[in-house]
Amino acid sequence: MGTLFRIGRTPLVQVDGVHVKLECSNPSGSVKDRLARFLVEQAARRGELALGDTIVEATSGNMGIALALVGRELGYRVKVFMPEHMGSERREMLQALGAEVVLTPRALGFAETLRRRDEHRGRPGHWIPDQFANEDNVRCHRETTGRELVDALAAARVRRLDAFVAGVGTGGTLMGVAEALRERWPRVRIVAVEPAEASALSGGAIGEHGIHGIGEGFVPAILRRERIDAVETVSTREAHAATEALHAEQGWCAGLSSGANLVAARRLAVRGAVVA
Repeated sequence: MGTLFRIGRTPLVQVDGVHVKLECSNPSGSVKDRLARFLVEQAARRGELALGDTIVEATSGNMGIALALVGRELGYRVKVFMPEHMGSERREMLQALGAEVVLTPRALGFAETLRRRDEHRGRPGHWIPDQFANEDNVRCHRETTGRELVDALAAARVRRLDAFVAGVGTGGTLMGVAEALRERWPRVRIVAVEPAEASALSGGAIGEHGIHGIGEGFVPAILRRERIDAVETVSTREAHAATEALHAEQGWCAGLSSGANLVAARRLAVRGAVVA
């Protein structure tokens, strides 16, 4: 249980004029720790999940790792379906945390990963968090990530906020944080980030890219496009360069989606916008 108490309350720092919440300081290294704990706790509270049950989810890596961490701490089995081309280090971490990992064919895309997961829907003793369609995803980020960000910006004496930038995987972070921020700054612009090579929100082509965790090739059910003011596309090459700079200059173990977010946020910051 001690590990779960370390989830959240992440630092707020400034990088290149952008206010950055360091979600890589969560126990498994990503914002997904918040979501995994929140969804599991809500399901247990509603009686949908019992001790010893199996949590089943489709993931490109981070959510699976977060669920494996939470499952190990709280006494649930975890089975994840993941595209075969995700990094081997993700599989190794999942297995080290006790999760069962099933790989799906690269050629069939993430739709096949979701299909395999859905074969377990309704099975006794199995529970699917359904991160792409579960409204508790939005609620989690409104009540935790978003409110923390509002409080942290207030503590930093930030009176004006022009834009909030976040990559879209499930869309939960963007939607939930947006709701919290707009209670404080009603006119803040909400900016979604997606890979240039797989720009579903922008109506572009859906191809392969290297920014794991965002750009799954479809628009998630919980994403409300009418609440998004702009979409920024970032290439895998740009995300790589920004991430390598974060590693070298800041010493953070950030992933490519963090690099993509920073690329998009800097585009706004250099125009004089106050960005988080």
